[in-house]
Amino acid sequence: MSAGERVADNLNSALHALFAEDPDLILLGEDVVDPYGGAFKVTAGLSTKYPDRVLATPISENAIVGVANGLALCGHRVVAEVMFGDFATLCFDQFVNVSAKSVSMYGHPIAVPLVLRCPMGGNRGYGPTHSQSLQKHFIGVPDLHIYELSALHDNHQVMRRMLAAGRPCLFVEYKSVYAERARQPGPIDDVLAFDFADPDQVWARSAAEGGRGECLVVAGGGMVSRALGAARTLLLEHEIDVTVLTPSQTYPLMAGPVLADVARARHVFVVEESTPGGTWGSEVAHCLYQRCWGTLRHPIEVISSADSVIPAARHLERAVVVQESDIVQRIREQVTQCEA
Repeated sequence: MSAGERVADNLNSALHALFAEDPDLILLGEDVVDPYGGAFKVTAGLSTKYPDRVLATPISENAIVGVANGLALCGHRVVAEVMFGDFATLCFDQFVNVSAKSVSMYGHPIAVPLVLRCPMGGNRGYGPTHSQSLQKHFIGVPDLHIYELSALHDNHQVMRRMLAAGRPCLFVEYKSVYAERARQPGPIDDVLAFDFADPDQVWARSAAEGGRGECLVVAGGGMVSRALGAARTLLLEHEIDVTVLTPSQTYPLMAGPVLADVARARHVFVVEESTPGGTWGSEVAHCLYQRCWGTLRHPIEVISSADSVIPAARHLERAVVVQESDIVQRIREQVTQCEA
């Protein structure tokens, strides 16, 4: 991963590298071929180089995943794109009842190497049906894994891991992250730096040099920039030290590498862009409660967006979707209340 390149370009480079490595890899989706190259240009150039393996489809998400299932079950590795993740609801049956179930329902393990790419999330003014964060509806499905796009993780490595898993993987790509700059381990700014908490580079750990880990924030890729901005503000303006942990694989949660961070923290927060109720944040809190009950000093708090549709008007959208200022406020409130 080249430091400073846009995350969308890094993802595009990752796909080009994977196609060069694997002659059995196929990509399909709406408008993915050149000259359009996908709604967010992530597939640009692929159809020109690999015209027989990059396939444009009709506007039918259920059919896209149905064809992808057939290809995967016949031995191909497949990347399928849903142009807006909101419409993953239209292929829910194929992805949950065929992709995931096929791994184990035939009496012996079967590989289903399928990555379903879903651009999701708000902060772009796209309105109620093009701005949601729907990954919570896929949590808890046996043999279905969920990953999240991040500026801190190398997408080539992440995509290779998903395709090698032999299980269907939902890749949540927050649209707000596409334009962010990819980062290498080291300084993020004049206050924060990041490294990886485990050898497989699943968990990125961002903190101030010499930080005590007083507050711990677990944030998926779409919320990282807002969590990092909040961490900087909290340290410089309120002297509250925050460590931000970012997993590339969000479900099942591989909590082992960060349990020591949780044990050190006085306050633990999980930040997500989803609406509240049955969410990834709740799953993280549940997992950490199970593993860390004896060391937690205060209840884990989940910071979610408002229980509302997402307006198209920018000022109204910002009032609904979690922003940096919301994270700052909630952390300050809990720290102040617990120390009073």
